Amino acid sequence: MNKEYLDLYTDYLISTFGYATATGLSRMVKTNQPRQITRFLSGEEHTSKDLWMEVKGTVRKVEREEGDDL
Repeated sequence: MNKEYLDLYTDYLISTFGYATATGLSRMVKTNQPRQITRFLSGEEHTSKDLWMEVKGTVRKVEREEGDDL
């Protein structure tokens, strides 16, 4: 998994108000490589388990036993 593209893609999804596209992402990061981004997005099928494995370390650092907001 390309961490750089993953970080860019998640930031793009959070910040976009319309349809999310590879071309829109490449415009946002000012690159002319929408094909590489498309390959990244269609390269592997990820599951919720994959997502959890990516964020688990961060979640564990900030979680509280009480389960209340930070």
